[in-house]
Amino acid sequence: MPKKVLEGTVCSNACDKTVSVMTERRLMHPKYGKYITISKKYLAHDEENRCSVGDKVTIIEDRPISKRKSWQVVYK
Repeated sequence: MPKKVLEGTVCSNACDKTVSVMTERRLMHPKYGKYITISKKYLAHDEENRCSVGDKVTIIEDRPISKRKSWQVVYK
């Protein structure tokens, strides 16, 4: 089964080797037909602490690293 790949923006890098990435996707509301934006935050592993707030990054699904962290930064 292929791993999921998402693109997003780094919104926090306060923790060591961890960044918080916000992803956004647009979908049409089933009843009203209006496009809405849904955002979600993921914790991703950043081994070298290279990412800073505002960077556009790609994250890939990985094995569970901690309780909430199971994504890894591929590149920025």
